[in-house]
Amino acid sequence: MAHFQHILDQLPYSEPFRFVDSLEAVSESGVEGRYRFGEDAYFYKGHFKGNPITPGVILTECMAQIGVVCLGIFLLSEAASDGTQIALSHHEVDFYLPVYPGETVRVISEKEYFRFQKLQCKVKMLNEKGELVCKGVISGMVVK
Repeated sequence: MAHFQHILDQLPYSEPFRFVDSLEAVSESGVEGRYRFGEDAYFYKGHFKGNPITPGVILTECMAQIGVVCLGIFLLSEAASDGTQIALSHHEVDFYLPVYPGETVRVISEKEYFRFQKLQCKVKMLNEKGELVCKGVISGMVVK
């Protein structure tokens, strides 16, 4: 949505490593966003020949970019413009369903805490049917 464009503009990623298309909701307690995995994405080449699926590390990165970095930018709104960013520091993710080329996922993040320069969130990813793809806890540290 256009009113969250200021957050998207501050993301420290670009193609082909940006896994955020839109943000639907952002608040002090969490964030919700979407990403569509394009059929021609570089990571599908050679990943399960003939039946490519999105690698778990890419799903985790998508969850971290939407669920921790976008939320961190929002929470640090004034500081983020001076080069302050959130960098991944820890994750524990369980995977339940594959994500295929061309699928759009929805990431929902719920802040657990933000203190001592660390943001920790419970994050889950749903597929287009609303089924749980993966979930876990992801943390990021404030860096300059």
